[in-house]
Amino acid sequence: MVGTANNGRMRHAFSVVNGEEEVGLNSVPPSNAGSEYGGFEFTREDVYGLLNERMKYKNKFNYKERCENMMDYIKRLRLCIKWFQELEGGYLFEQEKLQNALDFTESKCAEMDLMLKNKEEELNLIIVELRKSLASLQEKLSKEESEKLAALDSLAREKEARLTVEKSQASLLEEQGKIQGELQSANQRITSVSDMYKLLQEYNSSLQLYNSKLQTDLDTAHENVKRGEKEKAAIVGNLSTLRGQCMSLQDQYNSCKICNVGFLKVWVHLYLTFEDKKPSITGIDICIEKQIVTINLASVDEVAKQKDTLVNEVASLRAELQQVSEDRDSLLLQVQTLTAEVVNCEELVEKSNELKEKCLSQSNQLKTLQDELEATQNKLRVSDLSVFETKTEFEAQKKLISELQNRLEDAELKIVEGEKFRKKLHNTILELKGNIRVFCRVRPLIPEDSPGSDGKVVSYPTTTEALGRAVELTQNGQKYSFTFDKVFMPDASQEDVFVEISQLVQSALDGYKVCIFAYGQTGSGKTYTMMGKSGNPEQKGLIPRSLEQIFQTRQSLQSQGWKYEMQVSMLEIYNETIRDLLSTKDSSRTEYGSNGKQYAIKHDANGNTLVSDLTVVDVCSTREVSFLLDQASHSRSVGKTQMNEQSSRSHFVFTLRISGVNENTEQQVQGVLNLIDLAGSERLSKSGSTGDRLRETQAINKSLSSLSNVIFALAKKEDHVPFRHSKLTYLLQPCLGGDSKTLMFVNISPDHSSSGESLCSLRFASRVNACEIGIPRRQANMRSFESRLSLG
Repeated sequence: MVGTANNGRMRHAFSVVNGEEEVGLNSVPPSNAGSEYGGFEFTREDVYGLLNERMKYKNKFNYKERCENMMDYIKRLRLCIKWFQELEGGYLFEQEKLQNALDFTESKCAEMDLMLKNKEEELNLIIVELRKSLASLQEKLSKEESEKLAALDSLAREKEARLTVEKSQASLLEEQGKIQGELQSANQRITSVSDMYKLLQEYNSSLQLYNSKLQTDLDTAHENVKRGEKEKAAIVGNLSTLRGQCMSLQDQYNSCKICNVGFLKVWVHLYLTFEDKKPSITGIDICIEKQIVTINLASVDEVAKQKDTLVNEVASLRAELQQVSEDRDSLLLQVQTLTAEVVNCEELVEKSNELKEKCLSQSNQLKTLQDELEATQNKLRVSDLSVFETKTEFEAQKKLISELQNRLEDAELKIVEGEKFRKKLHNTILELKGNIRVFCRVRPLIPEDSPGSDGKVVSYPTTTEALGRAVELTQNGQKYSFTFDKVFMPDASQEDVFVEISQLVQSALDGYKVCIFAYGQTGSGKTYTMMGKSGNPEQKGLIPRSLEQIFQTRQSLQSQGWKYEMQVSMLEIYNETIRDLLSTKDSSRTEYGSNGKQYAIKHDANGNTLVSDLTVVDVCSTREVSFLLDQASHSRSVGKTQMNEQSSRSHFVFTLRISGVNENTEQQVQGVLNLIDLAGSERLSKSGSTGDRLRETQAINKSLSSLSNVIFALAKKEDHVPFRHSKLTYLLQPCLGGDSKTLMFVNISPDHSSSGESLCSLRFASRVNACEIGIPRRQANMRSFESRLSLG
């Protein structure tokens, strides 16, 4: 819509008599073949050369030469004039033909109007029928949905029952597996225990035999010990007797010695006495004495020999006693080892008894497990039967659900096709009528909004005709209803909003002029709708999403031979002053703009809008446009008010001019996409603006009131529309009164304190929706692609 002015525009020298169309001098008249000058043609250079030709004379006073030259010059002028007269006659003839054609086309247009009216009536009848069919389909759909819900509920119940059965079956199978594993392990344990029991029995019998043998050996050892003790006691008694005998013998021996000595002394004394008295008997005495001595000596030797024998016997008895004590100790050790072995045997017997008890308990457990296994197998058979029954029922329900789903899909497909057909018919009617499309978007409630005591301010009708297209606003207990082309509820995402305008954005690539602008009070979400929230891809606004779609479509159309060139410009209208947001010069604010320039808005005969000295940037990718958008957002005028923390204080205009050529068909298109974020209307009593904010508010309200006056004039179809009363309306003139596709977003707030401003915005949007502008015209031709880019 907005472009730079062409300061080097060439001024044409001649024009047609009707003054509406300029003609090049090198154009050929429609019929000059029969004229005497038909062989001559004049170009622009020839005419300028002829008019600017100066006579050159060799001699100023040679009037004959001057007359000849003048005659020749006059002849050429006559020839040119004659040629122009014939050209003018041809153009007059052509004008008559065009007038006839115009009359014919006007009659055709009248016929077309009648046809369009008839077609509109037919379409209205078709729409009524479609609505009836849609209502019936929706009733069928609701019934089928209820049936589907019932079937889904039954299916869910069956699924739950099946799941429970499967879970119980799985648990039973797991229990069966566990029981079988325990049974196998128990069988293995039983076999191992039985083998061990046999081994223990054999070992017990061997231990019993060995114990009996040890007992007999112990008894014999006890008897031997007793016998040895008796023998020891006897030996000790004998030894004591022998010792007594030995002592007595020793005493006897000593006494014998003493007696013998005394006896000898006596005999010697007697001998001596008798020798003196009886010398006759000496020989007999000597013999008797010798016998007595020999007797005494023999007895002493016998006693010594007896003593030696007794000592030897005592030594041998002592050796035997030592041997007996050693045998006794070894036997005691054997008895201790035998008693320990007996204790071990008793422990083994206790263990064998315990193992017997365990075997009995495990056999009992095995019987109980076998009984439980039989019970679980019976349950499993019953569950298999119930599963089979539920499976058959599930299959039947599944078939029924698949049939219902197919019917539902067919009904949904018919609804979607009907909705597409309705949208297509609606768009066709709007294009034929030339109406401005209006979408309404309600922002969500935020914590700063004041709670209303009367309930919700904004509601949405749920009838078939009004669903998604109507909105109701309640103020002071009175309800106001409005119907638009589309209504977006607070839960609608940015993607949902863009889907509805994506085809309109696509029209810019097809060669149409497209304008989308957001209107509403301050804080109603206009900038969020157009620009979105930076840093969050899901909350991107319409401008970045539109650019992404255009560049993606441009990439996909390259395979069909299309090549596009695109240019971007961005400006704002701040206090009725145009500012260039892409200017790279000093951004100091002056009364004429961002760099001291005074920008002028101009419209040409083709409905294109030009802004002089405005920065236009060639772009090739979304990244470049995103960078320019960031630059423009930083340069845009924003301020803080009591109603909005970041309030836009100017009207933002984004323009993308598209020029494309198809190398295969030589077709050329030129489209323009205008995306406009208007400043929000506000009341001074609520915004609390002072100083600069006050002047900004006054300028914004003035421009928006001028826009309202233009809409009122267009709605009443007045002859004079006051586009020039503000720079905003003068800039939007081609969008509001031209041949472009125009869509307006009216953003409203559900806040109870903003119901008055929301009601005014909705009323204004209804008037905009009722305005009829020109029918959109596609800018396409088959001429060669000479200029680098034609501005929109």
